[in-house]
Amino acid sequence: MKTNEEYQRTFILWEGKLHELPEGFMLIAPTNFSSVIKNSLITPLGKFRMAMDLLIPAKRSDEDESLAQFVRRRLGKEVLERIAQPLVAGIHAGDPETMSLKSTFPRFKEMENNYRSLILGMIKKKKLFLKEKSGKESKSKYTTFMSLKSGLSELTGALKATLKPEAIITRNGVVTLEKLIGKTDGFISDYSIKLTDGRSLKAQAVIFATPAFVTAEILKGIDKELAEELLSIPYVSTATVSLAYRKKDILHPLNGFGFVVPEIEKRKIMASTWSSIKFPNRAPEDKLLIRCFVGGSKDEHLVNLNKPEIIAMVQEELRDIMGIRAEPLFIKVYKWEKSMPQYIVGHEEKLKRIEFHLSSHPGLFLAGSAYQGIGISDCIKSGERAAKAAFEFLHSKNYCLDLQNSK
Repeated sequence: MKTNEEYQRTFILWEGKLHELPEGFMLIAPTNFSSVIKNSLITPLGKFRMAMDLLIPAKRSDEDESLAQFVRRRLGKEVLERIAQPLVAGIHAGDPETMSLKSTFPRFKEMENNYRSLILGMIKKKKLFLKEKSGKESKSKYTTFMSLKSGLSELTGALKATLKPEAIITRNGVVTLEKLIGKTDGFISDYSIKLTDGRSLKAQAVIFATPAFVTAEILKGIDKELAEELLSIPYVSTATVSLAYRKKDILHPLNGFGFVVPEIEKRKIMASTWSSIKFPNRAPEDKLLIRCFVGGSKDEHLVNLNKPEIIAMVQEELRDIMGIRAEPLFIKVYKWEKSMPQYIVGHEEKLKRIEFHLSSHPGLFLAGSAYQGIGISDCIKSGERAAKAAFEFLHSKNYCLDLQNSK
């Protein structure tokens, strides 16, 4: 399901007012200068500093740097504070001052290397994209943001439907994983997985799709150093607050997907998505669904507030920012504790050390958001890579694996 094309704009809160993100701004760099010049978000001096990117030589060092260092160096302080930081916080719930450029946005470093200027690189990439698009159907089936009509539970539901019921174990945690040697119960078994109900599962290959700190706890008994590396990947907590209103009670024009909030504004929400504006079928025609995001690397303590406190806090913020004074029809608060892995500077080297330690344990594989991308598509790719590696490992060891008979 695509987003509503007529509302494809994002706002940024600055000095208490919502400013439209300049048209053609692709995350941190502009591709449309006329839009930037007319926009009120960046000062004339800030626009001049941004344009200096066209003259600044490329940094040829391959050493990792933070996203904040990169943006300041190429585009200036204003772009960092007013655009890059709030957009990145909205995606990663992270701090640009510590985020690894190579692990979070490697394409920006590639553009600097290939085109010298980030702005020139973005413009050329956009031209190539438009050229490719013109040779295809004019109306693309996909957009930058996609969702499923009945919610993301469709995805897990479809996966569940392809599996045998006995292959799914729920409400039962893993306590430990033990490495075995030799044959057990008539077949080769390298690992024993002990569950909280006392049962043990035997396996030749194990894929961990759990958060890195959970995987570390399970693996510490067989490899302390690997566990320590996994445990060193930091996580932050967030909360989402969804509120439903009657459209007639909202005075704001709601002419976009929502807004993000720079840290320097000292607000208590990171962002707000106007969910039923962004995606169709999220609310009845005369109703509105809004989702607000709380917590992240800078305000993680707010997630620890009780739900009534969080609700009151979010309603106050919406009243100040959007002028919403109506009482919501309903409110849902979800806390996502330690749910967002942070790729800090040096993350790439950390992954190499993890792979080195993991190589001492044939048959163990890692997947999930802690390693090479936090998005849903990234996690799917990670799972596919791990599954392929596990299959190839089992095949190379001549283990009993008959895919045709296992269907």
